[in-house]
Amino acid sequence: MPVKRFCLTIIILTIGLTAMVNAHCQIPCGIYDDQTRITLLREQISTIEKSMNSINELSKDPAANMNQLVRWINNKDEHADGFTRIITDYFLAQRIKISDENSKEEYGIYQKKLVLLHQLTVYAMKCKQTTDLLNVEKLKSLLTQFEDIYFSPEDKKHLQEHKN
Repeated sequence: MPVKRFCLTIIILTIGLTAMVNAHCQIPCGIYDDQTRITLLREQISTIEKSMNSINELSKDPAANMNQLVRWINNKDEHADGFTRIITDYFLAQRIKISDENSKEEYGIYQKKLVLLHQLTVYAMKCKQTTDLLNVEKLKSLLTQFEDIYFSPEDKKHLQEHKN
C-alpha cells in the first residue's frame, strides 16, 4: 500500500509541476520560437500592404472589380487580425514577463515593450479601417523597434548567424 501512495504522489507532483510551465499556446508544452513569430508578423504586414495596394488599384473601377475588392478587403482584415493575435496571444500573454516595479531599469524596459505592443495593435486596427499605406510603414517601424528592445545582443547575433 505505501508503494502505491508513493507512486500516486509522484504522479500528482509531476502533473502539478508540469502545469506551472509557460508556453506559447497557453498549455505547458514549453515550445517557443520568438523569431518565427517576428517572421510571421512581417509576413502579415506584407500581406496587408499587398492587399491595400490591390484595393487601391481595383477601386479605380469598383463596379467592374467588386468581387475582387471584397476578397482583398477580407484578406487585409484577416491578416490584421492574425497580426493582432500573435501580439496578444503570444507576446503579451506568454512572452512578456511581468516586471518588478522596484527595479527601475527592468521596469522601464517592460513598459517600453508594452507600449510598443500596444502601438502595434492600434496600427493593425488602423490597417483594417483604411488603405493608408502610412499605417503599414508605421507597423514596420514599430516592429523593428520591438525587435531591438525584445532580443538581447546575444539573441541578435545568433539570429544573424542563422540568416547568413
